[in-house]
Amino acid sequence: MAKRVVLAQILAVCLVCFLLFGPRVWATTSHGVPKGGKEEKVEEEEADRIRALPGQPKVTFEQFSGYVTVNRVAGRALFYWLTEAVHKPLSKPLVVWLNGGPGCSSVAYGASEEIGPFRINKTASGLYLNKFSWNTMANLLFLEAPAGVGFSYSNRSSDLFDTGDRRTAKDSLQFLIRWLDRFPRYKGREVYLTGESYAGHYVPQLAREIMVYNKQYSKQPINLRGIMVGNAVTDNYYDNVGTVTYWWSHAMISDKTYKQLINTCDFRRQKETDECESLYSYAMDKEFGNIDQYNIYAPPCNNSDGTTRTTSQSTMRLPHRPHNSIKFRELSGYDPCSEKYAEIYYNRPDVQKALHANVTRIPYKWTACSEVLNRNWNDTEVSVLPIYKDMIAAGLRVWVFSGDVDSVVPVTATRFSLARLKLATKLPWYPWYVKKQVGGWTEVYEGLTFATVRGAGHEVPLFKPRAALQLFRSFIQGKPLPNL
Repeated sequence: MAKRVVLAQILAVCLVCFLLFGPRVWATTSHGVPKGGKEEKVEEEEADRIRALPGQPKVTFEQFSGYVTVNRVAGRALFYWLTEAVHKPLSKPLVVWLNGGPGCSSVAYGASEEIGPFRINKTASGLYLNKFSWNTMANLLFLEAPAGVGFSYSNRSSDLFDTGDRRTAKDSLQFLIRWLDRFPRYKGREVYLTGESYAGHYVPQLAREIMVYNKQYSKQPINLRGIMVGNAVTDNYYDNVGTVTYWWSHAMISDKTYKQLINTCDFRRQKETDECESLYSYAMDKEFGNIDQYNIYAPPCNNSDGTTRTTSQSTMRLPHRPHNSIKFRELSGYDPCSEKYAEIYYNRPDVQKALHANVTRIPYKWTACSEVLNRNWNDTEVSVLPIYKDMIAAGLRVWVFSGDVDSVVPVTATRFSLARLKLATKLPWYPWYVKKQVGGWTEVYEGLTFATVRGAGHEVPLFKPRAALQLFRSFIQGKPLPNL
């Protein structure tokens, strides 16, 4: 009897222990590893691994893509595509790339037309290698932001009608924090933020969010080392003055229209008067002619009737090339219709499956740019120059470059804007070289390097891939551009 009593007491104690601690242990383990531990991270990473994309040539580097939820209440999730470095990826930095718009896809532009390892062929049936890909130098993380761009989505439909700079920056920070948690081998790695056009807002604003985050959470700081932006929207007033000046100095508009624009428009306003807008429309409709505004010397991608759909010039300077039909003639390897190929390729179900994309079946077609987001952009900073001062003071590497035949966010706009920083010159203006040819011109200031890329349009790596790779190499190495 005594043995039975003792046994009953032992069983009772065990039952109490299980009720108190068992469920907690069971809920937090998976094969003996705590939830959130290394095994789960490996599983999350493996679930994002790209085995091969349809029509993809064989490669030696690893690829991952998928979603990171940045707001669980709204159901906002941002899509990414990581292409690791070709050689020794563990020793290479992490480079985040953002395209602008606002509302344009980093997959459509940065990854597929500019700095990524693949190009889409003309029939959108497959891919071929880009020998000037930036993943020869770094691990490339293409981010589609904000929600509503490309494959990124929100379960709260109103998010598509009231987004803007502030939410984009905060969501992008949350993405980066949670992405690094999913890929812990990148924690502590050097991080560089890059992009073009309206990413001239995204990149500095994300850098500011990271700097604030690092001060608050010094135990696990994001190792941000620098930023580089191209043909970047920077300051509303000086960007607008510089753009009109570029049009006139490149004989795109008449003396009369130039004087009217200068005398009529208040370039400090976020929204211009009807009189000013009509002048802009007149300049583009009557004086520009049938050109590609993103490269004024390149052939446009024409409609079937031979015309080119022009982009409306808002104060945000919509920085994506409008897509048209696929009639074109090639010039120096440049294909003005490559955006169209992206829209065919990334709408293929087999491509989306390989990318782990569109898992929620978004109720709209994947497009290179979202007109809904662009038309309903809720807030935009008048100038990001104050952030430049903060980045320089924090010791970040800051590079700004301009393709010099872009009329949308032209080199004059960038020079006018940067002049307001009043930085001392370290290395005065000089030509830099690629394969013994002038790649452009550059000046190194205290805390900032500015460079032009000769003959490049709005998407510099698309028009001048070899020169763009040299630019990136010098930026990553922290060295001035070669003068021979």
